Amino acid sequence: MSPSSPERLRLGLQLLDRQIVDREDRIAGKVDDLELTEPGDGGAPVVTAILSGRGALAHRLGGRLGRIAEALSRRLLPQETEDGRIEWDDVVSIGSCVKVDRDRDELATATVERAVRTAFIERIPGSGKRGTDADQ
Repeated sequence: MSPSSPERLRLGLQLLDRQIVDREDRIAGKVDDLELTEPGDGGAPVVTAILSGRGALAHRLGGRLGRIAEALSRRLLPQETEDGRIEWDDVVSIGSCVKVDRDRDELATATVERAVRTAFIERIPGSGKRGTDADQ
């Protein structure tokens, strides 16, 4: 499905929690939330950006779980100041993943993936630091 197609998307089903992959088919994060903008003509809101990373998922979760997620993200990524925001115009296709026409190193969304990999995944015995998607 093309993001510019006139089809209506079922946002919760077709976008949220999908992997984001860059132009080289490398994982660059997950779709945690969406930015919707209401057009001036009073029509239906339209998606203007994908949000991923610190605070985006926490905001979507809300309540106690959201506060815990926000605290964990602050602890994992104390230096990160902005959420990963990907303009809707950069979305190339939507399928089993959301493909964007950007390099993952340009995206703030990859920061979360790297931090989780470093803090948790690489510490698992047998996980190995070489040969992972991150090293390709």
